[in-house]
This record gives sequence, C-alpha cells and structure tokens, in this order.
Amino acid sequence: MAASVWRGHLTFGLVSFPVRLFSAARSETISFNLLHKTDHSRIRQVTYCQAEEKPVERADLVKGYEYEKGHYVVIEDEDIKKVAPKTAKVMEILEFVKADQVDPIYLESSYYMAPDEGGEKPYALLFEALRQSSYYALAKVAMHNREHIIILRPGAKGILTHTMYYQDEIRQVEEFRTDTSLVKDKELDMAKMLISSLEADFEPAKYHDTYRDNLQKMIEDKIEGKGVVETPEPKVAPVIDIMEALKRSLAEKRKPAQAATASATEAEAAEEQSAETAAPKKRQRRTRAVG
Repeated sequence: MAASVWRGHLTFGLVSFPVRLFSAARSETISFNLLHKTDHSRIRQVTYCQAEEKPVERADLVKGYEYEKGHYVVIEDEDIKKVAPKTAKVMEILEFVKADQVDPIYLESSYYMAPDEGGEKPYALLFEALRQSSYYALAKVAMHNREHIIILRPGAKGILTHTMYYQDEIRQVEEFRTDTSLVKDKELDMAKMLISSLEADFEPAKYHDTYRDNLQKMIEDKIEGKGVVETPEPKVAPVIDIMEALKRSLAEKRKPAQAATASATEAEAAEEQSAETAAPKKRQRRTRAVG
C-alpha cells in the first residue's frame, strides 16, 4: 500500500486504536514543461529577491504572513508545530449522523482508512457497526496544515473517509433557482421514459478521459512527425419544442433495438430459405441412392 498521509489514533467514547490514512484517488492529467521558444531548452523557475535584485536559493526562504500592506511576520515551521491541535495525532469521533443526511457537496478529498498494528479488532467492530446502522461518523483531524472535519463511512471492504468542506466554504448562489411550475405532466412523463431508456448499472471502468486520450495521441503523432487531426465540432441543435425533442430522443434510443430485431428477422428468414433449398437436394440424393 502507498505511503500514509496521516497516522495516529482514532477515538470514539473510551475506545481508541491506531489507524492510518491513504489517498484513495488522484486526478490524472498530462503535464507540460515550459521551453525557450528559440532553442527548446528547459526553463527553470527562479526565486528572485526584489530588495537585493538578485536570485536567491530556496534554502534561504522562510514563510511570511502579510498582516499589513508590505509588512510581514515571519512564521517558522517550529511555530506551526507548537500550535498544532491535539487532532494532529488523535482523530476524535464527534458524533454519528444518518447517511442520507450528508449532502455530497460537502465531500472534498477521499482516503482509505486502515488499522495500524494492534487496531484490527476495534477497526472491524466500527466498520461493521457503521455498515449495519446506516450511519456515518464525523471526526476532527489535523493534517496538511489545517484542521478538517472528516466523514467516516463503510465501503465494500473497509472504512472510507472524506475531508469535508466547512459551511463557509460552500458557495451560496442566490441566483440558483428551479421553477418546477414550468414543467408539464406530459413532458415529465416523457423525460422519465428517456431516463429509463438510458438506465444502466454504475460501472466506472467503462468511462475514460477522451481529452487526455486525444492529447496523448497528438503527442505521439507529433513525435512520429505526423500532422495533428482536428477534433470535429459537435453539432448541437437548439431546443425549440421540448416535447418534440424528447420524442426524437426516445426514437433515437429505440433505433438500435429495432435494427437488431430487423437483423434477427432477416437472419431467421435467410436460415429458413437455406433449409428449404437444402431439403430437395437431400431428397434427390436419396432417390439416386435407391435407384
């Protein structure tokens, strides 16, 4: 398993046991380096001192907080460690909440929680209790230079955790409104039918990043000296009559099924015709054999 991002004790009530957190997911993207346009040499970022008008080494840098314009207070790493709350070493469960009350908008980063040595039994107990009760746990933990509220929930094989955005970090958009009185019953029924026609099991493995794939192919083509093929522009027709658009959408979804049915019918007809053609030949062979 990968290196842990946090290691300490999880506590709830008087129960305490050692655990570790591991990153559960990360974004994958294609990164580029900056090159000098004329000779394609790699560009190196330089830290520059404005007062002395010269580059400085990273070893000579310290953290500073600007409390007034142009005025800074220097913050040392040791200062940060001294004020770290107890949750830097101990993750304390504060309360348990019903799973269906947690709005996914609050979920930030995802982690796997694993028991550390000696914590296997209480870990299994908490996992099974969460799984059977349909509750999530809310805990406090300090990592990455801040204190997080973290949600613990049962996964397929163990406990998954998610750092949670605080209430003041969720953007409140006052203009975000939905007037459901605009929806007609027939349109709603048709929309539900379209949803049913697109229904499928959740299989994340079948989705992939087309943009990243196209970038990778473009890079490989350029390495081989091939030209870059432009992606065709999508054609999006404006919706004039929503009912007509829904009907056409459903018709488009039925076409593959109709085509498959037609192909099956044609195949059956061809098979019957082949059987009928083959039958006289067999009778002819029998006649010749008797004679």
